[in-house]
Amino acid sequence: MPKKAAELDVLTVKNLTEPGLYFVGGVAGLVLQVEPSGGRSWILRVQIGGKRRDMGLGGYPDVPLARAREKARDARDKIRQGVDPIEEARTARTALKLAQASAVTFRSAAKTYIETHEAGWRSLKHAQQWRGSLENHAHPHIGDMLVRDIKLPDVINVLEPIWHSKTETATRLRGRIESILDWATTKGYRDGLNPARWKGHLSNLLPAPNKIANETHFAAMPVDEIGAFMVELRKAAGTGARALEFGILTAARSGEIRGAVRQEFDLEKATWTIPPERMKLKRRHVVPLSAEALEIVRTQLETAIDDVVFSAPRGGPLSDMTLNAVMRRMERPYAAQTRYAAGTREILECYF
Repeated sequence: MPKKAAELDVLTVKNLTEPGLYFVGGVAGLVLQVEPSGGRSWILRVQIGGKRRDMGLGGYPDVPLARAREKARDARDKIRQGVDPIEEARTARTALKLAQASAVTFRSAAKTYIETHEAGWRSLKHAQQWRGSLENHAHPHIGDMLVRDIKLPDVINVLEPIWHSKTETATRLRGRIESILDWATTKGYRDGLNPARWKGHLSNLLPAPNKIANETHFAAMPVDEIGAFMVELRKAAGTGARALEFGILTAARSGEIRGAVRQEFDLEKATWTIPPERMKLKRRHVVPLSAEALEIVRTQLETAIDDVVFSAPRGGPLSDMTLNAVMRRMERPYAAQTRYAAGTREILECYF
């Protein structure tokens, strides 16, 4: 049994200022430790599992004498019940730190996810679409929620309002939420199954997108009109008209055409090599050039600014609306969108 000390009163304890250890009585083993620096703190000396341990009970005077005795009695009660109060406190502190570390909001997780992955995405526009859809539709509902607390009803609250009216947006948004929550799980910010997963989960609660979406394709020019259109297009002045003509001849995408630079062309071999970083699939692509396409490139290079083949008047690439603007001026109700498809080049060769 620890030796019982005389029970000191509040005033006596207040006047203990010399460095040292002072047993204050009231509870066996309760000590006020006075540091040379003047700091004072409470220690409880106890036997736990046959070993003497010193348990900190807080600083003085933040923890007054009466509270220190109360905490000391509670600790001794736990020891008698077979509980180690020091380990219990350590476990509680660890749990608190883990809880604080995982206290990440969906908004914060989304920001970090996008910043981490956008360098590998195909365009700046793709990252802007991510941010826009989350800001407009997800953040008002779950942006300030901790990712560990997001459940199925929360995801449903995000998706249901736009699932029928903006089906494509809602579908992409669901995938983005799923990716962010998967990332949060991997980082240790949440656990359990992802409430935004589709197969076998949300598919049971929401109709399949392809069953409710009214898919609208860009208007396409009939093949038998292309010949006459090309004759008219070749009479049109301007870099935009030449870019559109070149696009039809090569079946290339608008962005590939507008970003084309001198170094990508081999005029001797009549080829255009588009580097992987400018291709949607990130693969190097070699386009053979017809005589007409080659002539357009030669002509454009004579006036190219900063080696951009289809350069804007003040330099740099044409805007993404330029080719469609040419179509509107020519009063054609079609979008200037070109895609690779079976037979595309064969069709073009029939006319040119």
